[in-house]
Amino acid sequence: MTSSQGRAGQQEFSAIEGIPFWRKAGLRYFSLSYYLKTRFGRKVWKLSLDAGCSCPNVDGTVSHQGCIFCDLVATAPSRRLGLARKHVRQQIEEGIARVGRGGKVSAFIAYFQPGTNTHGDLGRLAQLWEEAASHPQVVGVAVGTRPDAVPDPVLDVLAELNTRTWVQLELGVQSAHDRSLAWLRRHHDAAVCWDAIRRAKARNLFVVAHLILGIPGETLADGECTARWLGSLGVDGVKIHNLHVLRGTDLERLWRSGQFQPIPREEYVEAVASFLECLPPSCVIERLVGDAPAEFLLAPQWALDKAGVIQQIHGELERRGTFQGSRFDPRAPAPFAQ
Repeated sequence: MTSSQGRAGQQEFSAIEGIPFWRKAGLRYFSLSYYLKTRFGRKVWKLSLDAGCSCPNVDGTVSHQGCIFCDLVATAPSRRLGLARKHVRQQIEEGIARVGRGGKVSAFIAYFQPGTNTHGDLGRLAQLWEEAASHPQVVGVAVGTRPDAVPDPVLDVLAELNTRTWVQLELGVQSAHDRSLAWLRRHHDAAVCWDAIRRAKARNLFVVAHLILGIPGETLADGECTARWLGSLGVDGVKIHNLHVLRGTDLERLWRSGQFQPIPREEYVEAVASFLECLPPSCVIERLVGDAPAEFLLAPQWALDKAGVIQQIHGELERRGTFQGSRFDPRAPAPFAQ
């Protein structure tokens, strides 16, 4: 980490008293773009890379079922492009050419996205992470995985890499409630998430939790409980997704049979606003709504209007006169999620 990155980090992770520093910039939540500009001093984009990893919930390590909502091709641009067949360096170069806006964006985070990117031979994976980090335009490495696939040796390798570049560990937490995790067919419970986050944070890794709102049976209060639970664990960032129906998933079957209906747009906007209010103000918001290509997305159709939904979330917070962290109390005991 450079000295300028260190100064930014001190600003981000210092105790926030009164108005959060990002509020002074007119924001209602601590957005990823603002965080990256603060940390790195320039615009930074993520590049989706494919290490060719499978998933223990699909290949039989944990289960053959897979999550009820998941389609690896639909959810990851790098897998749709077939990038796993290419060397990491080539993937990065092609990604920069694709999204770098003709040189207007010169700094990138190498994001190992599809599959479970800590599931496989650790020596091979470490080599891929090193190769990505060595690219002169890469300022950080992000690794997406499951909370049941981060044994200590994996975290140790990432922690060592973190001494030389910025490392972000993205965990598919999805919910703090075991009943919801069971419905999603995650094949792990919330205790596994708690343990993975605790061990990653002990190694000073930047931990991002992926969450789903709109899970059947979950109430507004359940979502708020998940937010407070993550806050108590010191999670550094969150990605919030709506539960949407992708073509070819088991969730499609439930949707077509009338056994599942996605959360309505207005209810989702309300749920996200309430979720943000209950998060600590230091938590970076990396996503507010999930999306997928139109050819894969079956429902809800409102998810295709990502910009419009984000604008509505802004509007809801303004209507309430609230912002991220406005209902977060660091002195409150950690909620008991089940």
